[in-house]
Amino acid sequence: MKGFLIGSQILYVLCLIPWFVIWGLSFMSFDNGFSVWNVSFVLAIGFYPIAVILCSIFSWILHIQRKRTAIIINLIPMLWVAGLGVLLLMVNFS
Repeated sequence: MKGFLIGSQILYVLCLIPWFVIWGLSFMSFDNGFSVWNVSFVLAIGFYPIAVILCSIFSWILHIQRKRTAIIINLIPMLWVAGLGVLLLMVNFS
């Protein structure tokens, strides 16, 4: 259990490096003006570090009493990591 939490959180921290680049580039979506979709896109990308911090704290608090809940909470930032993986696969195969 502790090994899973530590390993996944190391992966999340390593994904902060490409996240910073993608977050900076996401502001180019405002080149054609502001819309709800552009703001939502930038906010969704920008919430990754917040999700990592909050989910890590909550999963470590719950890891003794509710192991399954701690794992599920710790996997929430994996949605961003999976999105990055899909993006990298799309770039490689295009």
